[in-house]
Amino acid sequence: MHPSSPEASTTHANDYAECREAIRHGSKTFYAASLILPAKVREPAYGLYAFCRLSDDAIDLGGGSPNALGRLRDRLERIHDGRPLPVAADRAMADLMRRYAIPREAPEALLEGLAWDSAGRRYEGLNELFDYAARVAGTVGVMMTLLMGVRSPEALARACDLGVAMQLTNIARDVGEDARNGRVYLPLQWLRDVGIDPDAFVADPVIDDRLKSVIARLLAVADNLYLRSRAGVAHLPLACRPAILAAGMIYAEIGRELERLSLDSISHRAHVPHARKARLLAKATASVPLLTRGKVVDALPCAEFLIKAVERTPAAIEAPVAEPARPVFNFRPRFIRVLEIFERLERSEQLGQ
Repeated sequence: MHPSSPEASTTHANDYAECREAIRHGSKTFYAASLILPAKVREPAYGLYAFCRLSDDAIDLGGGSPNALGRLRDRLERIHDGRPLPVAADRAMADLMRRYAIPREAPEALLEGLAWDSAGRRYEGLNELFDYAARVAGTVGVMMTLLMGVRSPEALARACDLGVAMQLTNIARDVGEDARNGRVYLPLQWLRDVGIDPDAFVADPVIDDRLKSVIARLLAVADNLYLRSRAGVAHLPLACRPAILAAGMIYAEIGRELERLSLDSISHRAHVPHARKARLLAKATASVPLLTRGKVVDALPCAEFLIKAVERTPAAIEAPVAEPARPVFNFRPRFIRVLEIFERLERSEQLGQ
């Protein structure tokens, strides 16, 4: 079946619809936020998210074993060669890699990061932690940017900044949960610098001022990266900017919520209520006209291999062109719909549903 044939188009549409339904039921917040993306980006984003989630689940279910990783790499090879397994997420990813000229290095790096994750790998310093975050999150930022029809090195560098910042926020939020699962992602040298032995901490995770100082330090690094990433949003098509800016603002708010909890991520897990997410979404939308590209800032060293991989991969002939700006009133119905979904999710949480 030729990739451009009517049969292929129908198959791809069905695959993306299946991915969309999986996301709608499996990640309601992501699904709600995705609705403010333009349709030409939103549908491919479901396919990308479904593949990333499938990969994460496969590694977890396989216990991080070499066999599980090997099977995923085999699947990725089939996807790259245009002969995916008869699974919606695999077929959608094969379509995405062809249409948007996604370099193989990006999903391969994602799989590598997931393998590090499941192996319980620890990171001595911030640079090593950046290497991990670039793989499990920076790769997703790069691939999402390509789905928007943008391939400039500056935009990709800022997308990696945002992905790494989000992963650092996740780490700060989940310190207690990770420790109880025998894992520690905080830089080991940072812990030793304040007199915390990493192994002793994992054996008995308790919150104290020393640990709070390490968490605060990590959040400060993340905040700097969120600030850097804002310039990259200005490189994106206008219709895509509210969703990406809001994603960064909502994730950064997890850090603010953690600060409200006195940086105690042992006893608590910071959570941004949906009502506050809706307010941040409104703020992001209002902030879009104020965005500027600013001065060029070098990419994080951990992201350079991804940017070079994109540069080596010629844009596909069918690659989308960034859409022209649309009138604001065309965006309003989608924006209101997202607010309504956030409100329903908030009520569900309050009722314990």
